[in-house]
Amino acid sequence: MKRLPLILILGVSLAACSQKDSKGGGEEINDSTSPLHLLQPDYSTPYGQLNPDSVRADIDRVFAYVDAVTPAKVVDGEGNEITELSNLPEDAMLNQGTFRLTSYEWGVMYKALLAASELLDDPKYKAYVSDRVGFLAKAAPAFAEWSKRTGKRDGQMRMVVSPATLDDAGAMSGAFMEAAMADSTLQLGEVIERYYAIVDSGTHRLADGTIARMRPHPDAVWLDDMFMALPAMATRSVYAGDKKQLDEAAKVAGLFIDRMWMPDKQLFRHGYVEGLAEQPSMAWGRANGWAILTLSQLLDALPESHPGRQKILDTFRAHVKSLASLQSKDGFWHQLLDRNDSYEETSATAIFAYCIAHGINEGWLDATTYGPVAQLAWEAVTTKINPKGEVEGVCVGTGMGFDPAYYYYRPVSAKAAHGYGPVIWAGAEMIKLLNTYYPRVNDSAIHYYKVDPENGDMPIFSVDSAGKAQVILH
Repeated sequence: MKRLPLILILGVSLAACSQKDSKGGGEEINDSTSPLHLLQPDYSTPYGQLNPDSVRADIDRVFAYVDAVTPAKVVDGEGNEITELSNLPEDAMLNQGTFRLTSYEWGVMYKALLAASELLDDPKYKAYVSDRVGFLAKAAPAFAEWSKRTGKRDGQMRMVVSPATLDDAGAMSGAFMEAAMADSTLQLGEVIERYYAIVDSGTHRLADGTIARMRPHPDAVWLDDMFMALPAMATRSVYAGDKKQLDEAAKVAGLFIDRMWMPDKQLFRHGYVEGLAEQPSMAWGRANGWAILTLSQLLDALPESHPGRQKILDTFRAHVKSLASLQSKDGFWHQLLDRNDSYEETSATAIFAYCIAHGINEGWLDATTYGPVAQLAWEAVTTKINPKGEVEGVCVGTGMGFDPAYYYYRPVSAKAAHGYGPVIWAGAEMIKLLNTYYPRVNDSAIHYYKVDPENGDMPIFSVDSAGKAQVILH
């Protein structure tokens, strides 16, 4: 018997079912007359063969929107652009775009676009980064002089001119260093050093070196700060040739794992307060996203022989295993990961899609087990990209809470910047995954293969003369 392509076979089988069903007074459709298991399910999110071109189209729709709503310019009080940055007028300000070019969320965006530019071999993403960070670096001295002269501060440029916290400097520090290494024409050195001084010595730490804050309680550890600081340390080891920074990043990652990992849930807690006998256990989705993204970036940076790497790799794998068990039927993860009556949240889902796809591409995870998880997550994310290119269903900025209601009722908004970088990052990595492995629909389910199944390594379903499905093994 000639072996037909699986998708064609499924189509023929389903068509046969449909034809029999449509005959008035005809033969009853039942398990004896038709392969009922081949009937098409009514999925809520896309399910099936995923085309890299469709992924690219989704990325570019988001990118086009972002590019349009984040112009890099200085304006006066009337909104007129100021092109000469020396001696800024008293009413000067950084243009108020939809998203802030100086926020940590946009540090994530810059890093995501640099990764996408490399993965997809497309210079337009890197050009956006060079344009925006180059502009900020050029505007910083002018705003520093303007602030001294007028006694005023621009809310956005303050974070560049005089960063004070990890929120100001952490993600941006790493992004600016990556941008400088990707584009040698950029003059970012002064800004980078101001940013990195906060990462290196401007944070509150516990006695053992764990990064902490003094809010909402003294000596509070925020899971988010893993991402704020540790990837920047790893990047610094390359940018400045300072290998001790990578060692410090691995050490502090281990300290975060010791405090924040919940062995019973195989998830990270969002908040920890030094000295408490009983620690809170809120497994907030996006904070878990920042944590696994940090682990992923440290695994990229650490040599296999590094003594701190195995603990990070083991935690990464355990986290992915737990996440896979908590993924919803439509591909999302919930706002509180272990509470499926909390809402499905887009930014965490995008981060997890990226990290799982990246873990497979780097050989840390098995494609057969986790490829379908990553693909389902990406397909879920695509349902939240609206025609304008906005990303919907993203939780707004969130502090630390110790009760479920705080997280359950956090608002969502398409204007929350936290989702945009992760979506572009996830899409670019998914394209690499699709181009590296062989995802196929087999018996109506998505499967990932390490070799081309059309060369004889995948069981093919056929339908016999009685309408029964049978397997022909290669």
